[in-house]
Amino acid sequence: MRSARAPERGFTLVELLIVFAIVCVLSSLAAAGYRHSRAKAGEAVAVAGLQTINQAQFAFAQTCGNQRYSPTLAGLGTPATTTGRAFISPDMAVDPVVKSGYQFVLGATPTPDAPTACNGIATVPAYQVTADPTSQGVSGIQFFGTNTDRVLYADLATYAGNMPETGAPGHGVEVK
Repeated sequence: MRSARAPERGFTLVELLIVFAIVCVLSSLAAAGYRHSRAKAGEAVAVAGLQTINQAQFAFAQTCGNQRYSPTLAGLGTPATTTGRAFISPDMAVDPVVKSGYQFVLGATPTPDAPTACNGIATVPAYQVTADPTSQGVSGIQFFGTNTDRVLYADLATYAGNMPETGAPGHGVEVK
């Protein structure tokens, strides 16, 4: 008598390994895309943060600083006595501040007998700001800087310690 066996069902080991290899390749591509997207998002936040600081400094100089600037981010966060409003949001009014993987540092050379602004802080004639990734390659690839001229610059090297308070830095390109 012949035995009537049902045909075998299921996957072979080779078929499972092929599917597993395809899933691994797709996962690695997705992870690389995610890392790139995260770095680009951090860079976008850095550019927006520097533009916000430049706008706050301009508003400060025009309305409160007698055409001079705040030497610190905390100074921009100090409300004007006339309006009771700060020039920058409280989450940016800390020296230094870290936002979305970038550290922002505002620097300025103090001058003796500097005039005070309407909010009581001593003012400076010029400033510079740097934005460095806290973890280069993960939170961002590029370094950014700006100064009193309100032009943003980007480079693969930091601007910390070499960003002038006016004029173009010795390296990097202008962000358009």
